[in-house]
Amino acid sequence: MAFDQPSLKGRALRLLSGREHSRLELERKLQCYEEVPGELAAALDELQAKGFISEQRVLESTVNRRAGKLGAARIKQELQSKGLAPELVADAMVALRASELVRAREVWVKKFGHQPQDSAERAKQMRFLAGRGFAGDTIHRLVSGGEED
Repeated sequence: MAFDQPSLKGRALRLLSGREHSRLELERKLQCYEEVPGELAAALDELQAKGFISEQRVLESTVNRRAGKLGAARIKQELQSKGLAPELVADAMVALRASELVRAREVWVKKFGHQPQDSAERAKQMRFLAGRGFAGDTIHRLVSGGEED
């Protein structure tokens, strides 16, 4: 092995030093460096056994980083793309949906700060919030001014 190229484990640790990654994310990013079949799986197994790879930490990190800007639907899609266990994702969604209106209001106030004056502005605000992954009923309540329930 040449000294100028880091090992698979070294590459994985470098990625993990930047942010939490799921096993699936690491597999996707590192499979092009695998020279011997099974070498990547063994390196990731070792890192997982030592606690460097944790689905729970990936979930918490993603939710904490994204919840201030995105709705539950977008966060759910992101967590699923990371290959996290469906039951972990489902548990996180319960908490996110409970705070969805509050989070949507914060995003809406920061972006717009006022009720729409006409139907075009209303549609623009609704599209923006929908693009961020907020639920339709949440968007309607917020943009219609009926969020005080």
